[in-house]
Amino acid sequence: MPLIVSLAIFSTPVKALEVLTSFKPIQMITLELTKGVTEPDVLMESSASPHDYALRPSDAMKIQNADIIIWFGHDLETFMSRLVDGDKRVITISDFDGIELREFEDGHSHDGHDHDSTDPHFWLGMNTTRDIAKVLSQELSQRDPANKQRYQENYLAFEQLIDDEKRAITQKLSSVKSHGYFVFHDAYGYFEDEFELNNLGHFTVSPERKPGAKTLISIRKTLAKGEAKCVFSEPQFTPAVINSVTRGSNVEIGTLDPVASKIEAQQGSYIEFMNQLADSFVSCLAKEG
Repeated sequence: MPLIVSLAIFSTPVKALEVLTSFKPIQMITLELTKGVTEPDVLMESSASPHDYALRPSDAMKIQNADIIIWFGHDLETFMSRLVDGDKRVITISDFDGIELREFEDGHSHDGHDHDSTDPHFWLGMNTTRDIAKVLSQELSQRDPANKQRYQENYLAFEQLIDDEKRAITQKLSSVKSHGYFVFHDAYGYFEDEFELNNLGHFTVSPERKPGAKTLISIRKTLAKGEAKCVFSEPQFTPAVINSVTRGSNVEIGTLDPVASKIEAQQGSYIEFMNQLADSFVSCLAKEG
């Protein structure tokens, strides 16, 4: 009896890994891979955008306490760079081998910095997300080998979910994919390429950069010709410029939410997010005007 008691005292349960993700879309993807192992936390509040986020003292504490930190990299979450550079706990998605990341067509630098022309908005593409989730599950397995089988099983289930849902979304968008539209900022290329949508252009490369006069004149001319069905804004920003440019035209104004600000991060939320995005395109582009 004393032996049993002493064993009970000294055998403490294994502590779950503290996994920290940079912002909600990456948290949603990681949630699918860590099911049954741990619940990943998130750094940014859900209504924020990684383009203009400022770290708080509580965020620095989260970074300090995490066992694993997952972010895209310098091209997106520049606010994290100083705290995570060279840290062995960090998984940097932009460093993954064998992932085909999209290049911006006009070769612009992103966020006003002299980075290369890689488009960091990978989570808006279902194929890219599936490929990145595979490498991420392998990275998690290496750092937490005791749960390797679970990470692998979770990835395979997520892969199947993505493939099934992609077929359904393709069908959903089929009736509007020829309809022209403008987006507020150049974020949706992965989604647009996969589903063959007809993006006529964007107001700005990155949300914190004001659109140039030439861009606005060009968009006004296109709207005047009736070539665009819809102009999309974003809930993270209130661009008065969209109201100004569309005034007097028959174009519809819709909203695209690239960071899933209104969706709760839980099992299945990434698929819910992709469906929400598809529905936003359909509800604006299908309107009779």
